[in-house]
Amino acid sequence: MATEAVVLAAGAGSRFGGGKLLTSYGKGVLLHGALAAAFAAPVRRVTVVTGADGSQVAEAALAYDPSVQIVDAHDWEEGMAASLRAGIAGLPADTEACLIFLGDMPRVPHAVLRPLCEAVAAGAPAAAPVFGGRRGNPVALGRALFPELLALRGDTGARGVLEALGGRLALVEAPDDGVLFDVDEPADIA
Repeated sequence: MATEAVVLAAGAGSRFGGGKLLTSYGKGVLLHGALAAAFAAPVRRVTVVTGADGSQVAEAALAYDPSVQIVDAHDWEEGMAASLRAGIAGLPADTEACLIFLGDMPRVPHAVLRPLCEAVAAGAPAAAPVFGGRRGNPVALGRALFPELLALRGDTGARGVLEALGGRLALVEAPDDGVLFDVDEPADIA
């Protein structure tokens, strides 16, 4: 199945005070944690969606791996929907599924990635990881959902699209809470 990875990295990180994805984390910057997971996934390529801090985020992504594709969400200030639309619109025409990663989630367990992709390959319209009864990220989305994602507006991600699937959303048990952990404020890094 032709599967791609999209890392949403367009937001301004206003709750963080700006520059969130470029903040030191581990042996690199925060964005590198999400990229490590994206590159560990069974995908053809990885696309990073930039917006705020666009050139610096692109530079950090390309420093991690020069094969990264960069897509700019010119209307990133609209919110999450703009990033998601840019990422989906930037996929090759033959893409059958994609994994959507959030740039501020550096601890995604790599063991959950293949099962997410396999659930969509087996026919689920989408798949999401769960830990402790809570749904997390990244999510795997089949091509049939792309039109709905391209129609999203405002500061909303794919949550509504996933909720509308009800029992058709495949849930994959995650090995740890990395599917729930994101960085919103500087204290989250400590």
